[in-house]
Amino acid sequence: MLVSNPFAELSGFISPDAMQAFVILMFLLVAGGTIYDIWHKKSAQYFFENWRKSQSKARQPVSSGEMMSLAVKTVTDEVLTSGEFCNPQRRLAHLFTMYGFIAYVISTAIMVFWYPTPATPTPAIWPLLWFLGALSVCVGGYWFWFFIRADVAAEGNSPFRVVKADLFILSLLASVTLALVWAFLQAIDSAWDNFFAVLYIIATVVLFGSVPWSKFSHMFFKPAAAFQKRVAKADGSLDMLPAPADRSSPADRDRHSMELLKDASMNMGLGIKREAPRHY
Repeated sequence: MLVSNPFAELSGFISPDAMQAFVILMFLLVAGGTIYDIWHKKSAQYFFENWRKSQSKARQPVSSGEMMSLAVKTVTDEVLTSGEFCNPQRRLAHLFTMYGFIAYVISTAIMVFWYPTPATPTPAIWPLLWFLGALSVCVGGYWFWFFIRADVAAEGNSPFRVVKADLFILSLLASVTLALVWAFLQAIDSAWDNFFAVLYIIATVVLFGSVPWSKFSHMFFKPAAAFQKRVAKADGSLDMLPAPADRSSPADRDRHSMELLKDASMNMGLGIKREAPRHY
């Protein structure tokens, strides 16, 4: 199962041309949905206007070499390692989901376009990468959904409570989970495999077709916003916000220490156990 191309076996049910056209259509839905989202919410207009205003408030120039360094740091910190997450569990879950999804999408495209039928044997690495990517998405996605979400972990809401903002994560989990179920049923030659293939296709259409109404497009906006924030800090404009207060004076440190000691003594006397802070 782990080294068998499920799409090659599906070619007896759906033609390779139809599968390839479907993948292209999903790509166009993401591109079109992102462009529509940018136009409808005026995200690009706001970004460039905010950038222009910040530049007019800059206190010091940023050289091209420093700009390149900031771009590299943005890629390594915010994009590749998701360093913006303070909660280590949420960061790890996000990395599982992100890299799993990338592996899953790339291996899907390669198997559909280069090895669409059993007549062209698929190298074992691609179906293995597809399965591992899908499993990684499930690990990160379900971990986030049931244990890390702020409204569940911090506010005590039910993990089965669904709102509009959950459209992306739920459609992603539905698509990937149904993909694994379909591949398993196909491997054991179950009569239900084609039925689950249809459910998998429907869930995938919802995932990629709902970009204008989900958080899918945020993955394209986040690096640009993170880069702008670094540049604003480097040139002193600080996104037109006031500078952080200087709390490093001895008086502030002494006052903060006394507050901590007071809280600790009160909690010890009352038998209160202070919970660790949660950062989202």
